[in-house]
Amino acid sequence: MIDQVPSLDLKRTFLFTLLGLVLVGPTLHFWYLYLSRLVPLSGASGAFSRLVLDQFLFSPIFIGVFLASLLTLEGRPSDVVPKLQQEWFSAVIANWKLWIPFQFLNFRFVPQQFQVWMA
Repeated sequence: MIDQVPSLDLKRTFLFTLLGLVLVGPTLHFWYLYLSRLVPLSGASGAFSRLVLDQFLFSPIFIGVFLASLLTLEGRPSDVVPKLQQEWFSAVIANWKLWIPFQFLNFRFVPQQFQVWMA
């Protein structure tokens, strides 16, 4: 049992990499550009305002888009609606637990041109 290593799912690894390159990276790039123009405030109040928009407007929608894209690329488009109904809310809650504190720091201290790299 100690020597057993779970096998790497190359297809799933490829799909996550593909989605990172063609969906996540470009979307976050343009979202953060828009967000910095929408909320031109600096300091903690600007970071907090961007955080609220990012986590409570953008993230719930984008999590749904990401999950739907992944399932579709895996060849399971008929699973999109049931999976979203089953897993979307818990994915959003998990996202908030990790990203709310981190994104505040990202928006507060990281220059806008590097924020995608930190997210």
